[in-house]
Amino acid sequence: MQAKPGTNISLSPHRRFNPLKNEWVLVSPQRNLRPWQGKSETPNTVEKPPHDTSCYLCAGNKRIGGAANPEYRGTYVFPNDFPALLPDGIGPASTDNPLFVSTPVRGTAKVICFSERHDLTMARLPVAGIRDVVETWIEQTALLAKDYRWVAIFENKGEAMGCSNPHPHGQIWASDFLPNEITTEDKTQAAYLQHHSRVLLLDYVLEEMERQDRVVVENQSWIAVVPYWAVWPFETLLVPKRHVPRMLDLTVPEKADLADILKRLTTRYDNLFKTDFPYSMGWHSAPFTDRSNEHWQLHAHFYPPLLRSASVKKFMVGYEMLSEPQRDMTAESAAKVLRGLPETHFRPTNEGH
Repeated sequence: MQAKPGTNISLSPHRRFNPLKNEWVLVSPQRNLRPWQGKSETPNTVEKPPHDTSCYLCAGNKRIGGAANPEYRGTYVFPNDFPALLPDGIGPASTDNPLFVSTPVRGTAKVICFSERHDLTMARLPVAGIRDVVETWIEQTALLAKDYRWVAIFENKGEAMGCSNPHPHGQIWASDFLPNEITTEDKTQAAYLQHHSRVLLLDYVLEEMERQDRVVVENQSWIAVVPYWAVWPFETLLVPKRHVPRMLDLTVPEKADLADILKRLTTRYDNLFKTDFPYSMGWHSAPFTDRSNEHWQLHAHFYPPLLRSASVKKFMVGYEMLSEPQRDMTAESAAKVLRGLPETHFRPTNEGH
């Protein structure tokens, strides 16, 4: 069946503006009339062991660099054995030619294991275990903020996102510079505050709470939506409902609610295609600078690549690499699919070791 262009935004090609990145995405829903054309596949039911003797992140095992992990329980943080940033900051600096500019940088990189259990992911951790992860994120942010302007907390989950080790873990990189994405969001949020005297993402949250058609899950303190300007098929944006510039500013109830909504959101992801759903997730918050950061609102981006099944990815190629991002499924359709999924994980967790 071929779509007929018209005035209905759910059926006609159109562009949507992303105010956080100051860029556009082309939406072509006429190419995908049904909200979801996922096919049913037999899920991978092979369980990983609670402890893998060959895993360099498991408790008590040796890492690739030769150091041994302690017999940890819960979260465990250690310096990345192969860091992308170094604290000494030595390196070439060149500004004499505008075509060949470089500058030295300082930074550090750490790995955070979410649990000693090799077989669990965030979706299958108990809420109390996710709360420990949240507390560790906050502790590490406070520690690294003493020396660096920016602290990046992120997780690459699954082989589809380049993660070679299935042990539940994320990373923390801190730097003395603001990366491109943060610089852009800093400018767009500051401009919005200047023009409207309000915080961009707080205004956005209020609109989404009123409209409800892109909301996936929410609780007292947080809301997760498929953003109006989403690029990835099942991309979500996680935002607190009150003004919170940094994770360090969260109250005790907000931390508990964050653990709750992370569990509920990631469980929906896994239930979508009955698989350990891959994604890249990262937190964006106010940098640690001397300037006012009242324009900033803490938020997390989830960028999952899966499109129609556990084995069908969306690739950013052709037009998307050379012109601008494009998607077929509307954000509203994707949110409806995720919203309708159960919050009980399709794979029961074996609590025993």
